[in-house]
Amino acid sequence: MTAATFFEWPRTLIRDIVAEVGRNIVRWFLLFIGMMLIVLGVLMAPIPGPLGVPVTLAGLILVLRNSFRLRRVFIRFQRKHPRLIFPLRKLLRKDPEVAAIAYQQALRIEKTFLPKSWRVSKDLRHRYFRRQAAKR
Repeated sequence: MTAATFFEWPRTLIRDIVAEVGRNIVRWFLLFIGMMLIVLGVLMAPIPGPLGVPVTLAGLILVLRNSFRLRRVFIRFQRKHPRLIFPLRKLLRKDPEVAAIAYQQALRIEKTFLPKSWRVSKDLRHRYFRRQAAKR
């Protein structure tokens, strides 16, 4: 070890500590913003229109990317209830297919709550694609 590296050591240590503290501050700030977006999305959910869902998803993305513990909780919940979390996981990907996911969820909700004679989503989709095929 030379004298120059011996005297450089405290400076690099301080620089590394400051960088780590800065990263932690940014991570905690993004975690706070994500939590606030989730709360805002839940409060906006009763308002007509789908405004609460994108806001909640944006908050969830921020929280899951910046909190190791909450990411573990999310993965554990996903393993216990994969059918509930699967659409959410698909929406959290880089290029989500929002229309396909919304259609699958509409079918699932119809199947769960409505009698077979009242279900319309599947018929509407078939009519739409028949019109598209007729135009070609």
